[in-house]
Parts: sequence; structure tokens; C-alpha cells
Amino acid sequence: MAIKDRIPAEAKEMLSALGSKWEDVIDPKAFQVKPLSGAMTNEVFQINWPTDNGKVCRKVLVRIYGGGVELFFDRESEILTFQYMSRHELGPRLLGQFKTGRIEEFIHARTLSASDLRDPEVSALIARKLKEFHSLDMDGPRTEVLWNRLRDWLGTAKDYCSPEEAEEFFLDSLEDELSMLEKELSKCGRTIGFCHNDLQYGNIMIEDETRSITLIDYEYASYNPVAYDLANHFCEMVADYHSATPHVLDFNKFPGLEERQRFVEAYLSSSGYKPSDEEVLQLVEEAEKYTVASHLYWGLWGIISKHVNGINFEFMDYARQRLTQYRLRKAKLLGSS
Repeated sequence: MAIKDRIPAEAKEMLSALGSKWEDVIDPKAFQVKPLSGAMTNEVFQINWPTDNGKVCRKVLVRIYGGGVELFFDRESEILTFQYMSRHELGPRLLGQFKTGRIEEFIHARTLSASDLRDPEVSALIARKLKEFHSLDMDGPRTEVLWNRLRDWLGTAKDYCSPEEAEEFFLDSLEDELSMLEKELSKCGRTIGFCHNDLQYGNIMIEDETRSITLIDYEYASYNPVAYDLANHFCEMVADYHSATPHVLDFNKFPGLEERQRFVEAYLSSSGYKPSDEEVLQLVEEAEKYTVASHLYWGLWGIISKHVNGINFEFMDYARQRLTQYRLRKAKLLGSS
């Protein structure tokens, strides 16, 4: 199938209409389609229109929703979040919606790379932007969704797994473990904010000249303990989704204590507040405990995705790595076998 044929007919009509609004576009229907790598929930395409000056292209982004996403989150809620971010100029503008996806403004900034997350200056910018994100006043109840989502995903994973897979991943024992984890982690990290929940480098953009950070892709965003969101970001530092083996994680790259302390200090001091050493250390420790929940979250996600998502990614191997880390960290951090 040609790349352009992967864009639905309804979306092509919308793109032609958008292209016609720019006077310098040579032919609104003669747009070019470039697939963007790194996305694992949706297919994402950059759309380019050649212009009459031959130097500048007009661009938008097309996002085609991945298969089975309704098992992970409520699409209507995600669209409302996207519209909120668009309306308040905190993210790309929504340019159009079609049955299986949407068209977004193309942000003229670059997506971060895995190595950018380790740059102390960039990391501090991310920390401050994340604190701003956590302070968003979104509609709906300000209650965490983490545990209900994990229970829902566990049930879905059991429905799709073969008996052999369920045995390999100890799925039958996870329900009791979830209750234990919720009880233990509820003792810490009680600051609730609107969390991104998927802060990998591909969902962070930077405008190099102004050093402005934009967080994108809000599919999994919800209210949760902010310590969980920090933990999830730290866990994402072990991944490189643009390598030859994008599913392989290097847990030796998990940030050390000093690196995590720098991030948390920048996070807490983003509004001019000077946190004490004790406050920094407390949030670092809470985030470290929530890495257990992050590994379980994405482990279950990988198992389900293997059965419902057609994107070319080794979902089951990814799940296997995350759930192995879940068990190692659960034993170390929470004192259970």
C-alpha cells in the first residue's frame, strides 16, 4: 500500500480544504505524506504542501488512532483534553476530526531525543513544564484513576491472553498484588494533579531558539499522584524508541539519585518556591516507589497491545521487560517477594 493510501478518504478531503486556505500552496490536493516513527498507540503522519516560493512547505499533522485504543482510555475524554490544551495555547491546535483520527497543527519545534532527557538544562525545562501541567484545572472529579485503570487493564489482559501467557506473567496473582500496592503507595504521594502519564521523550517538543517546551499526546492523561508521573518519566529514560530495537530497554540508564534530585528540585522550585532538602528527598523517594506502578502499567499495556494493535513493535517482549522490573522493584522497594 502506498503511504498516501494510508490516509482515509475523509481525511484527504479535509486536507485538501485546509491546503486551499493557503494562497502560496501550489495544489491543495498534491500534498506529501511522511510517516513519523516512535508512536506506539497511533499512526502519525506529517503532511507537506509545496509552495510557490519553493522553499517553505505548509505542514500539518495527521493522527490515525491505533487499533484497540478504546481498551486503554476513553477517546472522548482524550479529545476534550486535547481541545482544552488547544484552546489555552498549551499544545497544538485542533484543525479537524474524522472518524478514525484527527488533524493537528504542526508545531515548529523539534521532538526530543532519548539523549535530550539527560541534558541537565533540558531536564530542568521539562520539570518546570510538568509542574505547570500538573496544575491544570481540568473538568471532572480530581481523583486518581491509576488503580481503577490497572484493574481494568488486568481484566482485559486476562481476557486476551492464552493460558500459557497468563501463567508466564502471573496474571492470576496480580489482583491481590494490586490491592497491596494501592494500600502501600497510598501512604505516600498524596499530592494529586493532572498528570500526563506518558512522558517519554517523543511526547516532548522544544523550540531551540526560545527554549520553550510543549508536551503533546494526551491519550493517557488523567488525575493521578504527581509522584507517579515523575516516576513514569524517570522510567522512560531507559528507552530509545528510535533505535534498531525500539522495544529493548536498558535499565542501567535509569537516572541516578543526583539526577532525580535535580529534576525534583527544578520541579518544586518552578514557581519561585525554594524547597527544603527534606521536601526534595521525600518526593524523590515517593517517585521511586511509584516506579513499581509504572512498570506494571506499561507491562499490562504491552500484553494487551500485542493482541489488538497492528503497529510494528515487539509489544510482548516490551511487556516482559517491564513486568520483570515490576517484580524486582516490588521486592526491593516494598519488601515483598
